Amino acid sequence: MSTFKAPRGTYDLIPPDSATYLAVRDAIAAPLKRSGYGYVETPGFENVELFARGVGESTDIVTKEMYTLTTKGGDELALRPEGTASVLRAALEANLHKVGNLPVKLWYSGSYYRYERPQKGRYRHFSQVGAEAIGAEDPALDAELIILAHDAYRSLGLRNFRILLNSLGDATCRPAYRAALQDFLRGLELDDDTRRRIEINPLRVLDDKREAVQKQLVGAPMLGDHLCEACKEYHEQVRELLTAEGVAFEDDPKLVRGLDYYTRTTFEFVHDGLGSQSAVGGGGRYDGLSEMIGGPALPSVGWALGVDRTVLALEAEGVELDLPSATSVFAVPLGEEARRVLFGAVTGLRRAGVATDFAYGGKGVKAAMKAANRSGARLAVIAGERDLAEGVVQLKDLESGEQTAVPLDGLVEAVSARLG
Repeated sequence: MSTFKAPRGTYDLIPPDSATYLAVRDAIAAPLKRSGYGYVETPGFENVELFARGVGESTDIVTKEMYTLTTKGGDELALRPEGTASVLRAALEANLHKVGNLPVKLWYSGSYYRYERPQKGRYRHFSQVGAEAIGAEDPALDAELIILAHDAYRSLGLRNFRILLNSLGDATCRPAYRAALQDFLRGLELDDDTRRRIEINPLRVLDDKREAVQKQLVGAPMLGDHLCEACKEYHEQVRELLTAEGVAFEDDPKLVRGLDYYTRTTFEFVHDGLGSQSAVGGGGRYDGLSEMIGGPALPSVGWALGVDRTVLALEAEGVELDLPSATSVFAVPLGEEARRVLFGAVTGLRRAGVATDFAYGGKGVKAAMKAANRSGARLAVIAGERDLAEGVVQLKDLESGEQTAVPLDGLVEAVSARLG
């Protein structure tokens, strides 16, 4: 037993479960790759100020949940709590918005960190796949991203998820709504922290999950009633595009999301089989974020989907992914000469694209065959001195038990034919 354990609120991804996580990541990324999104990878830590400016100083993420550190050189850094600010920073630093057509389309996958109370579906270290379309204001782009996430979930076999949709307005219409909401909230019985939030970002109060707060929000002014004509028209176009493509959604006038940078379109993917942690992903438009972090005006939209929660959603629906076996062929040598020859044959099979493993450690034939069966391989390649003298190996079907001799120099062809 090891002296050390994974830190509280984290987890290790190990076989066979790790194969499911990899399959989920691949499934989410697949429609993005088909739609012009290129891969980006950013550091696991960034300047603290990037998140303070972008995510919002009043958010729980910045005030309570960020892991921060001071380097020996005095730099204030934070483990990244989300991906959008980092990806936009990377795009601006590389001047991607100047070197090609807009929007710049990027997708990413990685680990993120928040200091939260651990529970099922909420971890201090978690995995996301995200996508960002930077530098264009177009309802079709918002709809595209929602459809790509929808199609990714469908491709995994998920059916019981819902898409919540709202508009948060823009710099033209949000100030008047903000003032109306502040007036309403100031009349409620709220704790000091929430009252401070009213003055900094009152929309975040609508996102408060506490029942005592939600009860008091009945009758609160809704942003949808204060949208300017341009925002109304924009939002209606997003709705029409989704409907035309058969993507169902629910209008949710209280949907805010937890980050300060969102404008206009905001959306969330929820799964009712996950209890309190029902959100499996979400995102929206963030037209002012580039300017917040020192860049030019670059209207943008994006989302992040939680790999961890998507796996939990699959489990809740009883969906089992059709995962390929890690090993197709297992080699069992009988004697030292056979070990040398079969090791070369294994290398040849691998170079031909066949997933192949080997009975390492000098196992006896009985233990080696047990290892072959446990590996999940469909075929075993067995050879002893007599086989080698005749220039053949034994190819055994581990499902049917059928065994035939095949020429050693024709092993790759014989295996490929059996595996189809």
